[in-house]
Amino acid sequence: MNAALQSMLNRYTTETYEESYDALREVLQEIILNSLSKAGFFNEATFYGGTALRILYNLPRFSEDLDFSLFEVNPDFQIAPYKQAIVDGLKSYGFEIDIQMKEKSQKSAIASAFIKGNTLEHLLNIGITDDITSNIHRDQNVKIKLEVDTEPPLNFQTESKTLLRPTPYRINSMTKSCLFAGKMHALLCRSWVSRPKGRDWYDLVWYLSQDISVDLKHLEARLKQSCKWINESEQLSLPEKLKDKDIVDLLQKRIETVDFEKAKDNVRKFIKDKSELDIWDKDFFKEISNNIKFQS
Repeated sequence: MNAALQSMLNRYTTETYEESYDALREVLQEIILNSLSKAGFFNEATFYGGTALRILYNLPRFSEDLDFSLFEVNPDFQIAPYKQAIVDGLKSYGFEIDIQMKEKSQKSAIASAFIKGNTLEHLLNIGITDDITSNIHRDQNVKIKLEVDTEPPLNFQTESKTLLRPTPYRINSMTKSCLFAGKMHALLCRSWVSRPKGRDWYDLVWYLSQDISVDLKHLEARLKQSCKWINESEQLSLPEKLKDKDIVDLLQKRIETVDFEKAKDNVRKFIKDKSELDIWDKDFFKEISNNIKFQS
């Protein structure tokens, strides 16, 4: 096995199928980031979202997708020019994959691609033993979605980050405060109806545990660009100038609408210590939401 690939895998426990699959997906994500960096992708885009937290700041949950934002609005942006770099990068570590570009509708601001590879072949490539791989269907795929916001809300700050695996490279990422602003927007605005995304609430707890503040300017830009929950409500509205208290009040109203048992079910498979979720209920989240800090 490639030495760099072996070094990446040494970080993981792979005693079960679930552990092996999570390790595989994360290794693929890091190779994709490395490939995008070499191709110059981060000259026009920045990394954000749950996988950014996981890879850059060791968020203790696994994440599925790779999310990026352009630095400037460009509805004509396409992922296709970077396709071959991703294919070649993964192939150099023994991973044969297929990339499917999603046709962007006129109404969508998101450019998407789906990176797929055979789960069984890839697990064997990273040395997973037969007792784990024997029950995997030969046609099962590991999938990673890559999304780029081509019409991003602006007023965000970025920073250069150096990563060492699989080889040293640099990427561009939103700052932690802007990442938190993006998560707050998801908490307030994501349309999940009866299927709350527990990963959002898990990340909120993590941000607060790390004493990270919310970038209010970026959050305000996001909320004014779109917020389905607020826009569809007859009782809610955004003030002309957002203040810290306005956000906390909105979040506490949102908490009232959440079924936290369903939220727990959503996040459970992404974390190792399930007992972290035992305390989750409306009172818990209302209490900790009062600890949110903001920066202008």
